[in-house]
Amino acid sequence: QVQLVESGGGLVQAGASLRLSCAASERSSSAYAMGWFRQAPGKEREFVAGISARGGTTNYADSVKGRFTISRDNAKNTIYLQMDSLKPEDTAEYYCARGRTPRGSPDPSAFGSWGQGTQVTVSS
Repeated sequence: QVQLVESGGGLVQAGASLRLSCAASERSSSAYAMGWFRQAPGKEREFVAGISARGGTTNYADSVKGRFTISRDNAKNTIYLQMDSLKPEDTAEYYCARGRTPRGSPDPSAFGSWGQGTQVTVSS
């Protein structure tokens, strides 16, 4: 079973930037779409961003479009989420996820194999 380990969260002020990383334990993860989800207190989990296996296709939630950038380095079995212009409403636990099947589209419904999460807190 693949293990996904997120890192890079922290406490920052509004307008600041953070870069989250997610390391996968299996090289075969390079064949899967990867994504990021988040869950804030009192709210349901929501899709943030997804990226195809080769990195040629990305999808973003409207709430983060233009501010967040998802990328991947398959040689390092790692994906990233660059978060710029952070807002207090971005505060949440952020989770990395891998697609359920190889070569899948990075759509919200395609993901599984969740990581443990990393906390992002943005103060006003």
